[in-house]
Amino acid sequence: MSYRDTTTLSTAGRSIEVNKVLRNTYFLLAMTLTFSAVAAGIAMAMNMSPVMSLVFFVAGFITLFIVNKKADSASGIFWVFAFTGLMGASLGPMLNHYASLANGPALIMQALGGTALIFFSLSAYALTTRKDFSFMGGFLMVGLIVVLVAALANIFLAIPALSLTISAVIILLMSALILFDTSRIIHGGETNYIRATVGLYLNVFNIFVNLLQLLGVFGGDD
Repeated sequence: MSYRDTTTLSTAGRSIEVNKVLRNTYFLLAMTLTFSAVAAGIAMAMNMSPVMSLVFFVAGFITLFIVNKKADSASGIFWVFAFTGLMGASLGPMLNHYASLANGPALIMQALGGTALIFFSLSAYALTTRKDFSFMGGFLMVGLIVVLVAALANIFLAIPALSLTISAVIILLMSALILFDTSRIIHGGETNYIRATVGLYLNVFNIFVNLLQLLGVFGGDD
């Protein structure tokens, strides 16, 4: 067997592995988003309090570390569903707030539609062009740190304009992360579909939450 044949087989093997990771990632992402939506619906029906929402959010954040630790084991599937379920349930009070507005249900559907449009458009672009977006890693890390510091500062400052700016920047950063994370899968930077699913889930989750907040403000939410 020639060197060219060996290289061709190696490339074909990598392509099959990448396609497997992509297939498993998108299937698990669809399942976890559905589970998260069900958890959010249950939290809404139970009229969960903001305090419990915070408890669920913190529990989800803690579970995230367990997911990353267990991602290479069979129990990783259980923990990723536990994580997405907790995160979905934490949205209950916020969704109830918007649902109580005159145009609240429409705002929620617009946020869902906008999030889906952003995710599918950027994913399709990354998958079609096969561009390597790894160069954005450093920029995205700095951006996330800046947003985190600004968000923490605004807890005390409570400046509405800054809050809107933070939400807009988060949507842009999460959109860029969809390109970055998808690119990592395509180019072999991420071979674990559980970790890949969690990354994309967080992108979608944050886009939806912040897009809903922006729509709420510009849609007449005081």
